[in-house]
Amino acid sequence: MYKKSNITFKGINKLAIPAIIAGIAEPLLSITDTAIVGNIQVNPTEALAAVGIAGSFISALVWILAQTRSAISATIAKYLGAKKLEEIATLPAQIIAINISLSIVIYFTTLFFVNEIFQLYNASGLILNYSVEYFKIRALGFPLTLFVFSSFGIFRGLQNTFWPMVISIVGAVLNVGLDFLLVYGIEGIINPMNVKGAAWASVISQGVMAILSLILILKKTPFSLKFTFPFNKEIGNLLAISFNLIIRAIALNVALYLANSYATKYGDNYIAAQTIAFQIWLFFAFFIDGYASVGNIVSGKLLGEKNYKKMWKLSVKLSRYSIVVSLLLSVICAVFYFPIGKLFSQEPLVLKSFYSIFWIVLIMQPINAVAFVFDGIFKGLAEAATLRNLLLIATFLGFLPVLLIGDYFNLKLYAIWLAFTVWMLLRAGILVLKFRRKYLHKNT
Repeated sequence: MYKKSNITFKGINKLAIPAIIAGIAEPLLSITDTAIVGNIQVNPTEALAAVGIAGSFISALVWILAQTRSAISATIAKYLGAKKLEEIATLPAQIIAINISLSIVIYFTTLFFVNEIFQLYNASGLILNYSVEYFKIRALGFPLTLFVFSSFGIFRGLQNTFWPMVISIVGAVLNVGLDFLLVYGIEGIINPMNVKGAAWASVISQGVMAILSLILILKKTPFSLKFTFPFNKEIGNLLAISFNLIIRAIALNVALYLANSYATKYGDNYIAAQTIAFQIWLFFAFFIDGYASVGNIVSGKLLGEKNYKKMWKLSVKLSRYSIVVSLLLSVICAVFYFPIGKLFSQEPLVLKSFYSIFWIVLIMQPINAVAFVFDGIFKGLAEAATLRNLLLIATFLGFLPVLLIGDYFNLKLYAIWLAFTVWMLLRAGILVLKFRRKYLHKNT
């Protein structure tokens, strides 16, 4: 049961490839919504902008609430490495129950203030109406998504990325099919539901993924999902890690909120273009996150084994692999630079705005790769306070000043993406320096 960590090309990619496939399923759902909604016949620009705004807020909430996934993964991996897994047998059920309860509270709270929330994004008129419609339906999936994410954390802690991949593939394929079916409809059978159809497609897919997750946890892990008292001895530490990661996620989402708010202020074509660019950025991020996930799950196990030499070797190899992958993705997107834009919109003004900044999205990918890999490693080491402080610095001393200066000089989308570039440079640079300072001498 307790296998040694295999820090080889084959060993890393055995974990990374399923994690990549599982990871890109989530942004593929959003990209599918974006592409399909952006090509509807009625008010496509407003619909695209609304899905971008509402989707950004939903992602913010999910990322904030789902930080326990990394905490669960790190905790389970550490106990697996120490060969003491039986000591946390009750932990997964307890943290999942807490997560689901919290997501239900968040659902009803946000529903009550939904109009005011999207007005803060500078949404008005038809864009505001579409945003509210989309959110009210998509938000039904909060508890389902939190359960799925927690399940993925359990599997990753057990060094298993295969079952999350299977669940994600089923969800992604189902979502794409339902998107076409519900958004566009079938003449004489199903009326086109437009933005609402995209939202329902996501909720149904999340429900199926939740059912699959439940079945596989019960059949493929040593854990029961029966909630019992008393609370496990690790629950306090896990919640403390989660709290720091939640603060980090809030800081992260301040940057995302500001980006969408400023893009909306510049005009409909700008927020539509920003939506397309950000969805592609997210796709890259979740793709690279496959290697970050290996850093997350293996570093925790190596910490439990106190094997610092392998931990250093892991960081070097993951950085190299992720940079190569990011460069390949950037080159492919550069080759298909103009066709990619037309997949999402046929509006000339939207495409012009998108093409003007897409190159920035591409050239920053190697920086992102390093940032995400070390982000995953530090999560695996349970250094949540470090990650919290880093995001506060990167957001408020990096992203925000660059955005405000760029906005002052009327750079519009350029300001947003220059701010993102500085943001990622700080995230990558600080983590690399801190890791070297802490673990380089232990490698010798």
